[in-house]
Amino acid sequence: MSEHEQQDFATPDEVREFPHGRMDLVRIGGAEIGRLTLQPGWRWSADVRPIAGTDLCEAPHFQYHVSGVLRVRTADGTEFDALPGQVTALPSGHDAWVVGDEPVVVVDWWGVSTYAQASS
Repeated sequence: MSEHEQQDFATPDEVREFPHGRMDLVRIGGAEIGRLTLQPGWRWSADVRPIAGTDLCEAPHFQYHVSGVLRVRTADGTEFDALPGQVTALPSGHDAWVVGDEPVVVVDWWGVSTYAQASS
């Protein structure tokens, strides 16, 4: 990298909105990083599955959890809560939903390129 780069989620390169949530996407250093804000009531299988057209979320994720509680269920039935301050690496094939009344905010370094877009 020969030049410094700087981005701000306040002015993302792309915004993808879906029921109960949105993703702000920035492109920097040859990568795409997303900030997902998921409101209470959001569930991948209800709000994003109609867009993605797959039974489960097929985007792998590498995320830092900023706020809120995100419950994840993997294809093999493993279920856990991701909490603020934690980092998760999620494989393809999962569902997730917001637990409680606080919005979930995560910063995702992997998997956002195709998130909340129709599968090809």
